[in-house]
Amino acid sequence: MSSQPIEVPTSAATLPEFVAMHRRLFVLTGAGCSTDSGIPDYRDINGGWKRPQPVTYQAFVGELTTRQRYWARSLIGWRRFGRAQPNATHHALVRLEQQGKLTLLLTQNVDRLHQAAGSENVVDLHGRLDRVRCLTCEQRMLRTDFQAALLRLNPAWADLDAADAPDGDADLDGQDFSHFQVPPCPHCAGLLKPDVVFFGENVPRERVDAGMQALHDADAMLVIGSSLMVYSGYRFANAAARTGKPIAAVNIGHTRADPLLSIKIEQSRALALAFL
Repeated sequence: MSSQPIEVPTSAATLPEFVAMHRRLFVLTGAGCSTDSGIPDYRDINGGWKRPQPVTYQAFVGELTTRQRYWARSLIGWRRFGRAQPNATHHALVRLEQQGKLTLLLTQNVDRLHQAAGSENVVDLHGRLDRVRCLTCEQRMLRTDFQAALLRLNPAWADLDAADAPDGDADLDGQDFSHFQVPPCPHCAGLLKPDVVFFGENVPRERVDAGMQALHDADAMLVIGSSLMVYSGYRFANAAARTGKPIAAVNIGHTRADPLLSIKIEQSRALALAFL
């Protein structure tokens, strides 16, 4: 059997008609859901990077200089990221869940804004930035507690400011990170990283399995605010197409799954979902 994805003919249905005609929807969301909450996204309308590619797991684990740079930028970026609030898109998806229309909301975002808005049946595919994990003892701690530890060790950084970047990062170009101190795990002195999936790191199998089961139970797939350029999200669109499930996407610009879509809406996510 060919490994190439099949093409799904484009439908003339509108998004409200698409939602109405399918009893159970598998919903996948991406960074475009959170831009109205003040969190920048990664990619342009062509699917390319707007800024340098995010840090890889291998570099973070293997290089102290990478960890110093990452946590210095995160110290600045977290101040606004941690205060972000859900927007109209998040609230629209809560209403869709309350109507009993969802098998699952699978999000590529790490901001927990879906949960803050009131969504309950959510899987954080790429983890959550409000926690920090020890790679040695697997203990978790709140990001707010780790922020306090960062500030205690690096008080001179407290007054710095910089432009926001995706996922709690900040653009601190030109700074000397060599003296920035990164706290060890308070339980075992091990290496701490945000409890998110970095590039080059595998998504935990149980999250993928939960998504695939929910997709199996759904009648159709709805993509909101994701270009699906990363395989961890694209695999679900590919799986939906292979089993003949229609896919609708609300995204401004190119998506990796464009040939698979039944409907594509290129407008504001909040405006497109206002009918809910």
